[in-house]
Amino acid sequence: MASKHLINSPSTLVIESLEGLCLLNPELKLDRDARVLYRPLSNNPSQKVALICGGGSGHEPAHAAFVGKGILSAAVSGSVFASPSGKQVRRAVELIHPITSTSSDGAEEGAGTLIIVKNYTGDILNFGLAKEALASYPAYAKSVRFLTVADDVAVPRSRITLVGRRGLAGTVLLYKITGELALRGSSLDEVERVGKYVAENLATIGVATGHSHVPGTERGQDALGEDEIEVGMGIHNEPGVLRLRGSNGAPPPLSEIMPRLVSLLTASQEEDPERGWVSFSPSTDVVLMVNNLGGLSPLELSAVSLEATKTISKKGLRIKRVLCGTYMTSLNMPGFSLTLLKLPSAEQEASQGPSQDLILSLLDAPSEASGWGWVSNCPPIALSDQIVSSSLSTPGVSSTSQSRTSPTSNEDQKKVKEAIKRACDALVHAEPELTRMDTVAGDGDCGLTLKAGAEGVLSLLQSNEITGQNLPEAFVAIAGVAEDKMGGTSGGLYSIFFSALAQGLQNSSSTAKVDWSSALHYALTKLYTYTRARPPSRTLVDPLDAFVSSFHTEQSDALTALKKAQEAARATKGMQAKAGRAVYGGGEGGEGGEGEMDPGAWGVVVLLNALIGEGHYQAEGQ
Repeated sequence: MASKHLINSPSTLVIESLEGLCLLNPELKLDRDARVLYRPLSNNPSQKVALICGGGSGHEPAHAAFVGKGILSAAVSGSVFASPSGKQVRRAVELIHPITSTSSDGAEEGAGTLIIVKNYTGDILNFGLAKEALASYPAYAKSVRFLTVADDVAVPRSRITLVGRRGLAGTVLLYKITGELALRGSSLDEVERVGKYVAENLATIGVATGHSHVPGTERGQDALGEDEIEVGMGIHNEPGVLRLRGSNGAPPPLSEIMPRLVSLLTASQEEDPERGWVSFSPSTDVVLMVNNLGGLSPLELSAVSLEATKTISKKGLRIKRVLCGTYMTSLNMPGFSLTLLKLPSAEQEASQGPSQDLILSLLDAPSEASGWGWVSNCPPIALSDQIVSSSLSTPGVSSTSQSRTSPTSNEDQKKVKEAIKRACDALVHAEPELTRMDTVAGDGDCGLTLKAGAEGVLSLLQSNEITGQNLPEAFVAIAGVAEDKMGGTSGGLYSIFFSALAQGLQNSSSTAKVDWSSALHYALTKLYTYTRARPPSRTLVDPLDAFVSSFHTEQSDALTALKKAQEAARATKGMQAKAGRAVYGGGEGGEGGEGEMDPGAWGVVVLLNALIGEGHYQAEGQ
């Protein structure tokens, strides 16, 4: 549970957030006392119907960030997770209600306000109170309508006999569809009719790895373990209906989670008597919304979209639109929700229901509300039509040019493969320690990066793509793995060094014995043409330079060179970084004492120790 917040004060957070939204859109106005953000209808005189929504804060961009041309006319904000008062809601109606006549008959026919409310007790009571209070005035009596959204499918029928289903992220689709319809000049009856169809055909389910934290409150204890997720958790931290547990201390993968979620969304009442709120028979046309509950990275959210699309398509549903983004959050809750909107069938259109083309056109229309994201305006197509596979293999090296440095005996080939495997195994084994070092001193990925490279080389060994028969060819292959599997700065440095080492071995003048000294010196010189790092720099260059330089000057004494590399790596403790990411963080390797060694530097020592010492990985200090 993330409990740190970058704010001035919990007491001023909501109003400061609303004022910040005003800066994004000059058309908007804010009634500060009532906490109503609104767009005056005078900015669009042809619009006959105003749309109002609202609720507790903490669900941003819902609701206030959807105020703007093409969506909402006004949003009323309560405190975090607390409904606004009836007085606030009445003020919102007064600010934007399109009264075109002040006769005793009230407002002109067709003009009016539609209040859209999520199905939560506080919201229903306070927004309903405002509507009933306004109903005593002729100008509002017939022209203020009330529409409730209850799209949650998690809670079973047996538990919601009185309060009904909760309103979740599907509410945002209702905002957009009815808001664009109102912008086009439709009547209150028409906007309400289409809105009712949408509200009755929404299904939403959420999943989270933990709870959210309300600013200004004490941090609670999250009941979920590191390997658990909760299905159906509410956007106010209400308990869910199902917990799923993964393995190896991690949550279950998306491929296991998604079928459970989609089943809850689409199951018929015959299949699940406790649910089946919307009938999604095979070949039903749907809109899919993938919503970030606040704490999920865009990297993860895109992967969720892919898995959701694949799983829903396997059910036989036809996805006409995919929306992916942050629409309705629970502050910083680490999770996502899926919403399906069932589009009208031909039979429903024939019975005077809204047409599918109309609903899609309303969704596709651009909006000036800051919270509304980009929509593709077309159905997703087969990934096979979008993904291009290209060969990223490293160009081969002629065997004739390598023959003089190629070990020929089976024993030599075996020794080469054993040495490479020994080094890779050592790096895999060292991953936890290297990761711990980098978590203190860097971004925490060094151990995983080296492990990925080592596992890639092990895979080549297993498939006999590295045979040990030809040394330059082997190092070219290793360089390719470093580039493809490791990536980043480390991957680039290792790839250049091993590629240059292959060149150095090819250039060796000795035909009887491999000239490692000259080849290593050549590789280091070539590496230095691409990096400014020079020892002492608190990078992997420090032990690498120490080893190569010693090996080159000490008549190829590998053990002495290894000792020099170990000393250079240990010297990075407390060293001021001169290159790499550590420069931006002060480069002290952690707070207090001598800090940590540079994990990349120690990774080089791990590799060299396994190669030269012909032993297993030894932890630092042994």
